[in-house]
Amino acid sequence: MNVNDTEVIFSILEKAGYERTEVLEEADLVMANTCSVRDNAEQRIWGRIEVFNQARKKRPGMAVGIVGCMAERLKDKLLETRKVDLVVGPDAYRSLPRLLEALSPDSPQIDVLLSREETYADITPVRTDKKGISAFISIMRGCNNVCSYCVVPYTRGAERSRDPHSIVREACDVFQKGYKEVTLLGQNVDSYLWKSETETVNFAALLAMVAAVSPDLRVRFATSHPKDISDEVLQTMASTPNICRHIHLPVQSGSTRMLEKMRRKYSREWYLERVAKIRSLMPDCGLTTDVIAGFCSETEEDHRETLSLMEEVGFDWAFMFAYSERPGTLAARNYPDDVPQEVKTRRLNEIIGLQNRKSLERYRAQIGKRLTVLVEGPSKRNPDQLCGRASNNMMCVFPAAGQKAGDYAHILVTDCTSATLIGQGVQ
Repeated sequence: MNVNDTEVIFSILEKAGYERTEVLEEADLVMANTCSVRDNAEQRIWGRIEVFNQARKKRPGMAVGIVGCMAERLKDKLLETRKVDLVVGPDAYRSLPRLLEALSPDSPQIDVLLSREETYADITPVRTDKKGISAFISIMRGCNNVCSYCVVPYTRGAERSRDPHSIVREACDVFQKGYKEVTLLGQNVDSYLWKSETETVNFAALLAMVAAVSPDLRVRFATSHPKDISDEVLQTMASTPNICRHIHLPVQSGSTRMLEKMRRKYSREWYLERVAKIRSLMPDCGLTTDVIAGFCSETEEDHRETLSLMEEVGFDWAFMFAYSERPGTLAARNYPDDVPQEVKTRRLNEIIGLQNRKSLERYRAQIGKRLTVLVEGPSKRNPDQLCGRASNNMMCVFPAAGQKAGDYAHILVTDCTSATLIGQGVQ
């Protein structure tokens, strides 16, 4: 989502007459687009601010800006460092030209007002994918779920859906420019709902509308919520070949007690039923997840339930983190962060070890299968090989045989690691 926000910012600034550079020493303005979901992401930004300030010692007059979620959450604290000149929240990007015009060494600028309407639907993002293969399209902004550990509702505001016809127009535009894949983005895409006087469009209908742009345009989406992913969405995926067979379905914990404390609004049993439904309709569907180790009051039994759920489901891959308290969240206000760090680390390592084993099992199960791969370009390790993703989102590497980035290649999987399928081209 930050990539899409960055592309929106580039579009706004380009129209205001700014020219983009990737050379820090040439920049009159340098900005960091930030995330506040986890503490380590914020800590990296504090480090980047120091790098930017070292650069502007050599280039007097360079302005430093922080945009995105961290700008929204920390606001004045960033300006108080006197190392940041511009602070702009996720719903205020349109104000950037005005703020930059008013900016001076003695007059830092800030705009972090959240909106209930802003979707940037009328802005054509400046694409940053240098390969010109995949494009991100925002379909909604904000979140209404208020999970107890999550800062997103406080930094990105309330949920609002974008006009579906503007989404389809954007998908048509990128396809006409040669892109072969779009990823529809939202904090909870399954709750997408747009209504007008004459039309109601839910996420299943939106998926079908975007997929209808062209059978040669792959459609992905992120992120789904287990409480909202519907049979209608799954049936639309199963019946539409160019909607990719991959779902990122964050579970966070395998313990119903923990899920209730996290305010996830589903149980372990509900989650497993959704997985069973996915696999009954699409046996070849890739499934990835998020897992938090050591949330407030988590016991060894809760941890074992997470491990057992991961064992039962067999995810292809997972984002796995130790819980870090985020200021301002319900958990920070109401629950002590009482699991010792060494216990969090040990549990996280057990989760990672299990997932590595399950990933290898899942990838080995692909050996002998024929897959269609969207070529992204040469493999980083071997330029004589190509790489790209199959519909199930697994990365594939295979010998180059005249294909180029943006082509569809058909491969037979012959080997694998726990993160890559190795194949040979087939006709």
